[in-house]
Amino acid sequence: MRGLRGLLPTLLMRLPRVLSVVRPWHALAGAILVFGLPPASAVIETYEFSEPIYESRYQDMIAQLRCLVCQNQNLADSNADLAKDLRARTYEMINAGATDQQIVDFMIARYGDFVLYRPPLRLRTALLWLGPFAILLIALGIFFFTIRKSQTPQPMTGAERKDAARLLDKNS
Repeated sequence: MRGLRGLLPTLLMRLPRVLSVVRPWHALAGAILVFGLPPASAVIETYEFSEPIYESRYQDMIAQLRCLVCQNQNLADSNADLAKDLRARTYEMINAGATDQQIVDFMIARYGDFVLYRPPLRLRTALLWLGPFAILLIALGIFFFTIRKSQTPQPMTGAERKDAARLLDKNS
């Protein structure tokens, strides 16, 4: 306990020396970080559904629709403003009695097939579905061509033959 009583006066005596080391811009940057930034808070959307089946449909719909801003997240996982708007629109359409297909058709009409996490195989989306396989086939073709080319023996030049013979004679 005695050590704690002596600690406070010691710290107070050293405070001017510590403050002299802190540069003014460091203190300003610290103050801005502590007091100037808005608190990081996420808004949790709560929607009231008249029937539990509507809530289940809503959750299914926002899980199968893609966030167009994030592109690698569905609407359920995204915090982008557009995703919030699309979730609200989906909620409104479900409460208005729209079927899942009507909601999907509305989203496709407005944003194209890319809004679906699993776009249908159509002529317009063939590149989305077949592109990765085409790239894989091209990469495999280049790989096997390179391997085969490196395995074919190349004839040695006269200088290479002399060097090889000299090395063989030297090791014998």
